[in-house]
Order: sequence, then structure tokens, then C-alpha cells
Amino acid sequence: MDAQTIANFKRMKPNNFIFADLSTYTPKETMAFYQTVFGWTYYESDGYYSAYKGDKEVCGLYETPEKFKQMRMPHFWMSYIQVNSVSQTVEKARELGGIIEMVDESALGKVALIRDPQGSGFIVYEGDQLTHTRTLNEPGTLIWNELHVSNAAKVIPFYEGIFDWRFEEQDYGTYHIWNSQDEHIADLMEMSNKDKGKYEYWVCSFGVENLAKTRDKIQSLGGTLVSEEDFRILMTDNSQQAFFYIQGI
Repeated sequence: MDAQTIANFKRMKPNNFIFADLSTYTPKETMAFYQTVFGWTYYESDGYYSAYKGDKEVCGLYETPEKFKQMRMPHFWMSYIQVNSVSQTVEKARELGGIIEMVDESALGKVALIRDPQGSGFIVYEGDQLTHTRTLNEPGTLIWNELHVSNAAKVIPFYEGIFDWRFEEQDYGTYHIWNSQDEHIADLMEMSNKDKGKYEYWVCSFGVENLAKTRDKIQSLGGTLVSEEDFRILMTDNSQQAFFYIQGI
């Protein structure tokens, strides 16, 4: 991969993944878990924790709001997608069967929490103040995003319509997701509830230098192994609810 390709990947682009954060019932315990696994340190502001790997911001973390605790929502990772216009994206999402959970605006920019027709949630972001934290191959950082659903046909038209993405079918229920610049930016996996659990969700992948050692460390800290491939492992953190991949780099 040449320098120009890498530079293009790192630049914020509309309809690309740029950030992720974690909703957890137990922030202190969760932060300690990820600090041990990935070496993250944290900066707190108004109850929101920014995670850093060295001097690079990686992601965010916050305590699950009480109303979601009462709904018994699980701990979860949330993916952020850059858009030109939150308002236009929200309008398209409604037209295509999406559910708008929240729209908000702050000094960082404008955001909306959207659920696709099968219930997978994601944040769309409009602005230029949020750090673009996804990397190509740096250990302890966000490197990929993947959608786990039980029925791909029910969500593909939704994402094609709101983001102008293109889905390319592969083997075993996998689809590559391409943006309008013809860049491979994410994947979709059609999975049974037995394999993915009862929820539909976007899952984040974090780069690691040694898969086996990181897997063992996660399990020793109370995380669980969900499925294992040659190049990546799907796990939960110590909540045993928040799914994420560790992926070899």
C-alpha cells in the first residue's frame, strides 16, 4: 500500500468510519480491563473518558445512562460514521425504515443515533472536531468495523440508500462494503443468533501484535472467547456482553 493510499485512508471522508465508544455499567472496572489488554490510558471530562494509546486518542468510554440500565441494555461498542449532513442522513434513514433514537448538537458537532431495520445501532457525525481514530495497522487501536446480522437482505438496501455504499457478496454469508470512492471500508456477516447472540450490531476490531497472548490475557481478566479464526478472534470484555474482535497486524 503506497503512501498516498495510506494518506487517503486516514483523511476524514463522508460515510466512512472514524470513531467508536463503549457504553458500560462499570466504567472503572472496564477501564482497568482495557488498560491491561491494550495499554490504554484515560482522560476524563464531564463523565466521558477518552482512551489513549500513547499520545494517540483511540476511542471513548462512558457509563450507561440509567434509562438504558432499566431497559437492561447490554454493554456495547458503538461505531461512528462521518457524514456531510446529519439532517439529510436522518431523513433518508426514516424513509428506508430506520429508527432515529437521538439527535444532538454540541461544540464537537452534530450527531444522531440511528438503528437500521434489524436494530443495529450506529452514530452518524457531522463536523470536523471529532478525532479520526481508525488506523490501518497500529496495535491497540481501532482498525476495522463489521456488521453482524441475521438477514443481510433486510439491511443492505438501507445502507446503500443512506450512505451510497456498495455490497459485494463473498463466501459464507460475508459481504465486502465499498464506499463511493471504491474503497473497502467494512464488512457484513450474516450469522445465526446461535453464533452472534440475540442482538444485531456493528462490531469493532482492535489491532494486536500477538493474537494468542492477547486472547489468553482477555480470558484471564474475565472476558470470553466467542469464535476464533486464523487472523482474528471475536471476544467479549469482562462484562461478557460487549463484543469486539482482536485482529493480528
